[in-house]
Amino acid sequence: MAKSNQKITSEQLRSRYWFDNPDHPGTTALCIERYLNYGITLDELTSGKPIIGICQSGSDLTPCNRHHIELVKRVKDGIRAAGGVPFEFPMHPIHENVRRPTAALDRNLAYLGIVEVLHGYPLDGVVLTTGCDKTTPAALMAAATVNIPAIVLSGGPMLNGWRGAERVGSGTIIWELRKRLAAGDIDYAEFLSRASDSAPSIGHCNTMGTASTMNSMAEVLGMSLPGSAVIPAPYKERAMVSYDTGTRIVDMVWEDVRPLDILTREAFENAIVACSALGGSSNAPVHINAIARHAGIELDNDDWQRLGHEIPLLANVMPAGAFLCEEFHRAGGVPAILHELHTAGKLHGDALTVNGRSIGENLEGRETQDADVICRYADPLVEHAGFLNLKGNLFDSALMKTSVISRDFRERFLNDPSDPDAFEGKVVVFDGSEDYHARIDDPALNIDARTILVMRGAGPVGHPGGAEVVNMQPPEALIKQGIESLPCLGDGRQSGTSGSPSILNASPEAATGGGLALLESGDRLRVDLKRGEVQLLIDDSELEARRARLEQQGGYRYPGHQTPWQEIQRSMVEPLDRGMILESAIKYRDVARQHPPRDNH
Repeated sequence: MAKSNQKITSEQLRSRYWFDNPDHPGTTALCIERYLNYGITLDELTSGKPIIGICQSGSDLTPCNRHHIELVKRVKDGIRAAGGVPFEFPMHPIHENVRRPTAALDRNLAYLGIVEVLHGYPLDGVVLTTGCDKTTPAALMAAATVNIPAIVLSGGPMLNGWRGAERVGSGTIIWELRKRLAAGDIDYAEFLSRASDSAPSIGHCNTMGTASTMNSMAEVLGMSLPGSAVIPAPYKERAMVSYDTGTRIVDMVWEDVRPLDILTREAFENAIVACSALGGSSNAPVHINAIARHAGIELDNDDWQRLGHEIPLLANVMPAGAFLCEEFHRAGGVPAILHELHTAGKLHGDALTVNGRSIGENLEGRETQDADVICRYADPLVEHAGFLNLKGNLFDSALMKTSVISRDFRERFLNDPSDPDAFEGKVVVFDGSEDYHARIDDPALNIDARTILVMRGAGPVGHPGGAEVVNMQPPEALIKQGIESLPCLGDGRQSGTSGSPSILNASPEAATGGGLALLESGDRLRVDLKRGEVQLLIDDSELEARRARLEQQGGYRYPGHQTPWQEIQRSMVEPLDRGMILESAIKYRDVARQHPPRDNH
């Protein structure tokens, strides 16, 4: 039943162009007749009920999202109860852990597929099911492009992982265990057994990795129902919010609430602030910048530092904290974080959300329920927890997540009283993850406790796709001496579950002429966080001579294309600091209204 604030009539439904178009009876009949062969009635298609798509991201290839296969049953119940007709369709699978050469290749491919479905099929609104890292930005990028009423439903994180009384966080435990394996403390069988402890139930990562971060960002942006982002996947409330999401999308169609009404500059600024307070993934700037650009808003890494760096860390959740998402949800989840930020005057409280209310209105009475898990703004875990956007003579932009700078790292590299928040070191350079794995334990590299490990050839073009390979562990010999981390720098990414304060996403990348291609093992770098700089300590004339020699050799060499899509993406993809989007894609916005699909018969 349409609500009193209905803004469109049944005659204005987009689906009527397909299913009830007397001006083109032949085409209408062709559109309708085959849907009837599995039991949909003519009345459902022609009586003015909104047709609601459900973008199904769950599959056997995407275990983090697989429970959406069941959850969409409740979504459909909600759609039908509100007077809509549900149509489920598949999303290109994206599984972060398994997809080679990297799931980052699939984000733009999935985005393209969703855009074509939403534009070319008779849908009045859509429920976008998300979970695993790249599923959320792909869905939101498509929603901004097509701009029909849309709402995000995440599948929720796994329950806490445990080994005895110790919390075991997904992803984060892997980075710890690989050091224990290298040190000889555990064997391969125990490595796999203990890693499995981190996945106790259905759902995505239970740490504040990219999955939990991006689904939290969907809520902060206003594209998910309040409080829904981190409900654990097995909780009964997850099925309940699925039903509520189904009912709400029907109302959104009648109210004509569209993504571009919600995805405003203010919403993205809220996302930057909240991501800092959450200790959110180092991948979030890539994805948020991409969504913003598809929404027609230019957002860059300078915005992330300007708006977010001085925001304190409030979420005591791994990898930046001690707890996991089950406790984070019970402590109040995303609304409690936003309540602290709003009370401190750090949010745009009038930003619109999918429930038709402002984000400020949604936060009434949503205080933290456990100050050990969600800290008060005045008593944070870390004072300044956002990202630094570093620049220098090797790149124009590279990000460092400051909330994960450990006490050990700070004492070893950033505590020189005569040179605070800065360090220098020689570099050892690796060309891709295969080179790193083959050579990291080679004694001839002379890697010591002050060495900076550099990974290049790992960006959107070089890898391709932007691989999560920059968080490199030291050689086994150093780990056995108790040195478990070294500074890392690269033109690729790292897992959002990693606690490494690596310098990531260096843009432009080596493969497209970036300065990392000019580095040589043995060079010295100066990293100055106070000045926001990374400088190669050689004369400009030597740097230019190296560039000339590289150009004479045909540029930085990287592996060839393995599939047609790799070649297509490489020819169109923008750098990580620009969101790693397809450069021509931002020409297309609000396409459902600006470019109605042509007749097919």
